[in-house]
Amino acid sequence: MSDRDQERRTPTARALWGGHFGEDAAPLMERINASIDVDRRLWREDIAGSRAHARMLAACGIITPADRDAILAGLDQIAYEIEQGRFAFSPALEDIHLNIEARLTELVGEPGRRLHTARSRNDQVATDFRLWVKGACARADQGLRTLQQVLVVRAREHVATPMPGFTHLQAAQPVSFAHHLLAYVEMFGRDRGRFADARRRMDECPLGAAALAGTSYPIDRFMTAAELGFARPCANSIDAVSDRDFALEYLAACAITAVHLSRLAEELVVWSTPQFGFVRMAEAFTSGSSIMPQKRNPDAAELVRAKAGRICGDLERLLVVLKGLPLAYSKDMQEDKEGVFDAADTLELSLAVTAEMIRTMTVNPERMRAAATVGHTLATDLADWLVRTKGIPFREAHGIAARVVRRAEERGVELHELTAEDLRAVDPRLDAAALAVLTVEQALASRRSYGGTAPERVRAALAEAVRRFGLEQDEAAGEEER
Repeated sequence: MSDRDQERRTPTARALWGGHFGEDAAPLMERINASIDVDRRLWREDIAGSRAHARMLAACGIITPADRDAILAGLDQIAYEIEQGRFAFSPALEDIHLNIEARLTELVGEPGRRLHTARSRNDQVATDFRLWVKGACARADQGLRTLQQVLVVRAREHVATPMPGFTHLQAAQPVSFAHHLLAYVEMFGRDRGRFADARRRMDECPLGAAALAGTSYPIDRFMTAAELGFARPCANSIDAVSDRDFALEYLAACAITAVHLSRLAEELVVWSTPQFGFVRMAEAFTSGSSIMPQKRNPDAAELVRAKAGRICGDLERLLVVLKGLPLAYSKDMQEDKEGVFDAADTLELSLAVTAEMIRTMTVNPERMRAAATVGHTLATDLADWLVRTKGIPFREAHGIAARVVRRAEERGVELHELTAEDLRAVDPRLDAAALAVLTVEQALASRRSYGGTAPERVRAALAEAVRRFGLEQDEAAGEEER
């Protein structure tokens, strides 16, 4: 085999861009410079961008229709090879862009060499990466929507199931379990809004910005933007190739979502302890112990809780990479993808696992109701009764209720276990009628303010959440599944 044949069969990046270099890259340089092990995930986006670019070049008379057709056929072949696992990714070609370009030239010859006219790897990677992150935003939205649907289905089962609401992890006031679950529906709704906002801002196409200054060729950037599903081209060529705000915004939305998932996972961990016993996690999402036969560990929830730190770290990593970069492109920006890919994989898995944990867990309403009055959670209801029926200022009523709590503690009972005589001993205005408010059912029913935990309000909130977050079809499917 001749040296020339060997060069064609084993191309290097320098053969494509290094005409003025007199020596090969050092092996260590090749190792630190190559990104193909990471950015190979962009192959679909890279091929889509090349297809759009080839069609635009032909439409503008920059390449011939014959060249365009040869390029498109070659790209189809490359896509087939990658899908079949037959494509040889080469670290010597650095990245996904040169790997595909080299194989295209090998397949179709001269037309393949014309494809890179009026573009640079700078605008090419920015386009590919934006396309990928747009898709990741859509996947995150779908995962969040599914989780919301599961929460709505479980909430509908427990509109009137009382449980203790907590502040400072201390029993505060009774709430319904449905009301508690709907708090997460709201959180995840805001997360969906963040991904949607980020997706709108990243809906601009960098292709055609070339290295940083635009191009002298008579290209049509609006054509390529439209074909790739962008709303418009990026307005400034320097910003087009140097901007990674879209990746930061995606990671920020991922991080906030992961924190919300972690908070829910923490509650599942606590609720599933024998001391709480509010829920029992499905065996499919728990594990045992190698030494303690009785253990039923909520490992899936614990891992979701832990992965929030990983996703937050991915955001911090990219912030630090970008913080000191001058315009426009610097090789530092090659480090922008690994953390985004990791965050996407981690978040999508965490969303799916959380939805299934919620869907398959067993709820113990009796245990929740029994806990709803532990810790004198009806004290505020007693104070409110004094304000409503006796005209006492709330601060005075608060003090009276506090003294009733002290009496219950001295007797070793909960508020609802006190007698009328106990109440009158604290304050004569506390007559027997006050006992009627010392039930969890009354506590729930009385909180009818908008956003409150009264069952009638919770039912309305469920219907509103389904409408506001577009859960109608998913919700119906969830009901059928259950």
